[in-house]
Amino acid sequence: LSELRCIVIIISSSDQQRAACCQCLFVRVFDSCILPCSFQSGADPVIHWIQVTAGHLLVHSFYHNQDQLGLQDQFFRGRTSLFKDQISRGNASLQLTGVEVQDQGRYKCHTSTMRGNKDSLINLRVDAPVSKVNMEQVGNRIICSSEGIYPEPDLTWSTRPPSNLNLQNQTSIQQTEQQLYNISSSLILSDSETDLIYICTISTRSNSRRGHLNSLTLFLFQRIQPMLEPL
Repeated sequence: LSELRCIVIIISSSDQQRAACCQCLFVRVFDSCILPCSFQSGADPVIHWIQVTAGHLLVHSFYHNQDQLGLQDQFFRGRTSLFKDQISRGNASLQLTGVEVQDQGRYKCHTSTMRGNKDSLINLRVDAPVSKVNMEQVGNRIICSSEGIYPEPDLTWSTRPPSNLNLQNQTSIQQTEQQLYNISSSLILSDSETDLIYICTISTRSNSRRGHLNSLTLFLFQRIQPMLEPL
């Protein structure tokens, strides 16, 4: 997992409602993301954050000049906060910590003052990009793997220079309790061509990374390894 970014794009708007897209890329547990919301400042502001996708779960409430968390859904307990010093200036943005895949979906920010009410919709998309590609040799195979990815990644093999080899491989994908994906692929080395660089590419919608091993180095290592074994 790597640094987290939140990218906000207004995708539609009206006088009463706005829909925005917020994308969070994370690589460490307990990273945070800010869901934007603004309103016309006024006396006695009321702020309610609701996760619409999961069945209108109450994420955070603020009124009477303080947080009101008695009815907050347990899933968000201890993970939400507002920018209290900026509420008077019309900032109702929510900071969500410990971002998980399960947090993604549509959120509604409801604000109310003596000047009127406003609802804003924010679509939160969470991505865990490919942070590292691991490659190792096991016997006559090359193993390529990566962990902690979301959404489900793609894995492809290639060579440099390009060849007509049938790159026989077996790829497996597992999903963790956190809904992140671990991927691993095993490729059988060719005995006929020993001057290729084998390239493994793992991709998601947010990024892609490559790993590579030189088959000539692997071939020579296999030949000299018995000579290095103790008697």
